[in-house]
Amino acid sequence: MKKWLLSLIAVPALLVGCSSNEPEVDTNEVPIDAAALEVVVDILTPEKVAVNETVELAAHITQNKENVNDADSVEFEVWESGYRDDGQMIDGEFDADGVYKADITFDHDGVYYMFAHTTARGLHVMPKQQIIVGEPDMSQVKEDDSDNSMDMNMEGHGDTHGNTSETEAEMNHTEHNSTEDSEHDHE
Repeated sequence: MKKWLLSLIAVPALLVGCSSNEPEVDTNEVPIDAAALEVVVDILTPEKVAVNETVELAAHITQNKENVNDADSVEFEVWESGYRDDGQMIDGEFDADGVYKADITFDHDGVYYMFAHTTARGLHVMPKQQIIVGEPDMSQVKEDDSDNSMDMNMEGHGDTHGNTSETEAEMNHTEHNSTEDSEHDHE
């Protein structure tokens, strides 16, 4: 019985003796600057462009103030205000010095939005920019009630994801306009 009682006291005493009250020591010689790890995307696309002219969608990507020339993907999501579900994704191609580009042509006046979806070095960044095309009648512009989430409906874009041609985009927009016109006729 004494041996059993002694072991009940000895085991917890040994466990207490194994724990250390010494403070944990950081083994990194230089502290990590979390801001230096951030991927920064600066949109270079103009905020006001002309109708029926090729527009260069462009983004400059940096990390720790150095160009990122090895991004996993850069995709420009573009849609007319109020019609995000009809938007398109266009693959950005690496140009030079951390800049990725793609071209688009807008076929009519309007207010558009663009996300520069960027995946680089394990991070996803998606800055948003408004683009005013031509001289839109702001009273006719449908309010954009889309949020900043990535739940864009890509149905019908499956085979051309990232490669929608301008002709396809114009056809989609023409279909969209005829639907909109018929809705206005019913009002």
